[in-house]
Amino acid sequence: MSTIENISQNNQKGRTLFDKVWDAHVVATVEDGPTQLYIDRHLCHEVTSPQAFAGLRERGIKVFRPNQTILTADHNIPTMGQDKPIRDEVSRFQVDTLARNAKDFGLTYYGLKNTKNGIVHVIGPENGYTQPGMTIVCGDSHTSTHGAFGAIAFGIGTSEVEMVLSSQCVLQTRPKTMRINFEGKLNEGVSSKDMALYMIWKLTMGGATGYFVEYAGEAIRNLSMEERMTLCNLSIEMGARGGLIAPDDTTFNYLKDREFAPKGEKWDEALAYWKTLKSDDEAAFDKEITFDASEIKQMITYGTNPGMGMPIDDTIPTLEEIEPSGKISFEKSLNYMGFKAGEKLEGKSIDYVFLGSCTNGRIEDFRIFTNYIKGKKKANNVTAWLVPGSWQVRKQIKEEGLDKVLEDAGFELREPGCSACLAMNDDKVPAGMYAVSTSNRNFEGRQGQGARTILASPLVAAAAAVNGKITIP
Repeated sequence: MSTIENISQNNQKGRTLFDKVWDAHVVATVEDGPTQLYIDRHLCHEVTSPQAFAGLRERGIKVFRPNQTILTADHNIPTMGQDKPIRDEVSRFQVDTLARNAKDFGLTYYGLKNTKNGIVHVIGPENGYTQPGMTIVCGDSHTSTHGAFGAIAFGIGTSEVEMVLSSQCVLQTRPKTMRINFEGKLNEGVSSKDMALYMIWKLTMGGATGYFVEYAGEAIRNLSMEERMTLCNLSIEMGARGGLIAPDDTTFNYLKDREFAPKGEKWDEALAYWKTLKSDDEAAFDKEITFDASEIKQMITYGTNPGMGMPIDDTIPTLEEIEPSGKISFEKSLNYMGFKAGEKLEGKSIDYVFLGSCTNGRIEDFRIFTNYIKGKKKANNVTAWLVPGSWQVRKQIKEEGLDKVLEDAGFELREPGCSACLAMNDDKVPAGMYAVSTSNRNFEGRQGQGARTILASPLVAAAAAVNGKITIP
């Protein structure tokens, strides 16, 4: 039975968007146990899939529905010299293994230098693989990115990757539902990255644990698709299982004519279904929160988790402002970062700037960064890594002439990959150095052993790259 048929048969009032998509994909439910959920799209990369494919070989079984699984290399690949063999032995082995698994099991694979290669959560949407109403999984926590299209998208573990490869289903406990409303308009220069850091700051790293979050409100409706992806990408940093946004004209316009999006009559049929994907007016959520979008300022982090954030012009909290149970970890975090309680970070000198990752490696992010630095020069004390999220993004950067603007300002455009989001490739920030990063996590050692990460938006990163210090753009 197709998704559309399921929806029509379960068209009851008072259901959330999450309920509609989830219920349409339920194969079976274990009494007092998990749900067997059908998966429409399975994305794989080189890090979390090798053991899953090895498991299939051991059991002598094939991939159940190979057309629904897409493979790409992204985490371990270098972002310079991709036409040469990967120097790191472990990274080279993992990428070679992914290519071999794709060939052995007859799967679509976008390897190095392939025009569709890139970060898994960038290439899915830009090629039209990601669509409203789908269930999407990947052995990667930031699979929540795809929820921006009105899909239920979440990360899975390696054993679950094998489960999906072998059955196109996965066992999941049904999460609770939360709606976070951003009402009003954002101030100039405030982005969805700032919204996300603000939200995690207010709700804490565990504030959405056990929930699947729907984002709604005027400010959400006014976001571009790329901004929506950024917000949904960061949902898991407050403990959520995932985040999603009801599809609308912004979604449909983005998807139309994408290579793997429906065409002709199938587009019309899909569009009619997609327009039903919204929470009913009578729908009740397990929890609901509302933020005033006009109160959000440009944000940065000061600690070692995304919840340790603040407006750029604010000061780090004092020890007295921290809950007793969190004082030890708070002090440990500040010691690692080399900061002091009550300190102001505006004007703080930095060493590295990273523009990229599945959070902010899309063409719109490069436009924002380039627009700010146009006519300016990179600060001499800053090393900048500008890494497109895919070869398609890199191609568009060149077609729009953004690469010339970057070059004139003293920046160098690198090749696609996860890069300095995580220390699994050559792009590692040295110990003790400060990096203003557009990525999603600032854990100890995330960007390199001893590296100190300050999360920020592309605009704030651009200001830091030009001024050599944390600056309000």
